Order: sequence, then C-alpha cells, then structure tokens
Amino acid sequence: MLRYGFNTGAIAAQESVQYLHAIIFMLGAAITLGADQHVRVDIFYRQFSSRQKAWVNVIGHIVFTLPLCGLIGLGSWDYVADSWSAREASPEPGGLPLVFVLKTLIPAMAILLALQALSQIHRATSILRERGND
Repeated sequence: MLRYGFNTGAIAAQESVQYLHAIIFMLGAAITLGADQHVRVDIFYRQFSSRQKAWVNVIGHIVFTLPLCGLIGLGSWDYVADSWSAREASPEPGGLPLVFVLKTLIPAMAILLALQALSQIHRATSILRERGND
C-alpha cells in the first residue's frame, strides 16, 4: 500500500523488523541459557542424577560454551570496530542509519552468554560440593 498508494517504500520498516529480531535472538541467548531452555539431546541427561547433570554442565560450558563465546567475541571485535569507525549505515536508500549499533550486539551476546555460562558453572560446582547428592 505504501509503495503504490504513496509512492514510498517500506525499507526502514523492513529493516526495523530485522533489527528487532536480531535484538531478541542475540540478547535472548543468555536468558534462554539461564532458564535452562536451550536445545539439547535429553536422551541420557534427563535420567541423570543432579550430580551427573552438574558434571555435564560444567564440562559442557568449559569445553564448548566458553570457547565459543571467546571465538565469537574476539572474532567480531575488528568487524564491529570497523563498523563503528565508519558509522556504518544501511546501504539501502531510506534504510536505517544505525547498522554499527546493531553489530555491537554480536560481542555483547558473546559477553552475556559467557557470563551466564560462568553463572551456570558456579551453580553446578555448588551442587558438586554438596555431600550425598546422588
């Protein structure tokens, strides 16, 4: 309707939908991890005792989550810094001007996810320190 009725496009509206999706998914990753709602194969995990689950969580976060967060955070640093130095905007005419702010979500997601993983490790190690929790 905008295109034909008012001779204007909806590029800014389309990009804002993409921006909002990026915000939800990038910042929601740590929240989802904290709520223990991430996708995993529960064939064995659901039958484990709380100590066994704690071991799986500690090892999983140390071996997988934290290194992945490091790779994402460090790997995106120059990409985001270049975007900030150029004050990158949308290449589309009428697009949103804050692409550089959106790209900042990449290292922010890595940092928040790493902090949540450290919190999960702390929680799991407190379970492992308890006596007779099998």
